[in-house]
Amino acid sequence: MLNEQQVRELLGELQDPFLHKTLAETKGVTNVSIKAEKEHVSVRIAIAKVNTPEQMTLQMKIVEVLKENGAASVGIRFEELPAEVLQSFRGQATESQAQDILSPLSSVQFISIASGKGGVGKSTVSVNMAVALARLGKKVGLIDADIYGFSVPDMMGVTEMPVVKDDRIYPVDRLGVKVISMGFFVENNAPIVWRGPMLGKVLDQFFRDVEWGELDYLLLDLPPGTGDVALDIHQMLPASKEIVVTTPHPTAAFVAARAGAMALQTNHEILGVIENMAWYESKTGEKEFVFGQGGGPKLADELRTKLLGQIPLGQPDWTEEDFAPSIYADNHPTGQIYLKIAEEIISALNK
Repeated sequence: MLNEQQVRELLGELQDPFLHKTLAETKGVTNVSIKAEKEHVSVRIAIAKVNTPEQMTLQMKIVEVLKENGAASVGIRFEELPAEVLQSFRGQATESQAQDILSPLSSVQFISIASGKGGVGKSTVSVNMAVALARLGKKVGLIDADIYGFSVPDMMGVTEMPVVKDDRIYPVDRLGVKVISMGFFVENNAPIVWRGPMLGKVLDQFFRDVEWGELDYLLLDLPPGTGDVALDIHQMLPASKEIVVTTPHPTAAFVAARAGAMALQTNHEILGVIENMAWYESKTGEKEFVFGQGGGPKLADELRTKLLGQIPLGQPDWTEEDFAPSIYADNHPTGQIYLKIAEEIISALNK
């Protein structure tokens, strides 16, 4: 029967499917337990990313190797390598690994913008957050992942189309943000009638076939709610910070809690809550709480996170020369709110 040292040596020769380093190099065999009388071996394995097809392939290799060497039965538990271990390998990443933004070795930070329901201004928050981060000198990408309700190109006043060259898609650069959207690939605002698996392939292309270049942050304007597309995205990402958008209305906040719960259940961290349409400020300077009060703070308390900011009802100023109907200027009062939120996000992610 195998002993612990033999198990560690055998499994140490196998590779982490993402880091392409042996489990001995990554110290990925974190625990070995042997029941000699039952010829049973239990192991705990740490890899760069769990719950993936690659994990399943590695699992089958582990079972095969141990049974070939005398184990009658095998038990395996997987866990993710600590963040500091992954960081130590990032400097050793090959160029192709570093450019694959879904690789655990990528330094790109994902920020997902979610909401429990439509109509709360999630996409408006997404585009303004992306622009605010770019105004602060960050390299920013934005995926319009709201496949059925894509609106980002129109909101940002995008008039160009992505360029396809050598089987790579080059995103449109608008206001310092690299943008990709389903809206670029649909004629005449046609409805999307595809089912989930086809949409999943499109989203995978947005991650893998787009030439994003060097990015600090990649924002995702998620579909509202907790449907298949939103779940697929959560499962695709190696890690993500999430911002949940709500209005002050108690029902909107109640529904938004589901989106936050999905993030937590898929091991993504909630960065905070943004309360949109918080009030309307009249010309006299008086605030009118059109949709009530309290939804944002209540949701933040429920999700045990912070209220990042409250955005008033309003409309950006724009010019015909630089038409972007949903983007607030950096010197507009609401534009200043977005800049403050962006500064807080940068500070939180740099900790």
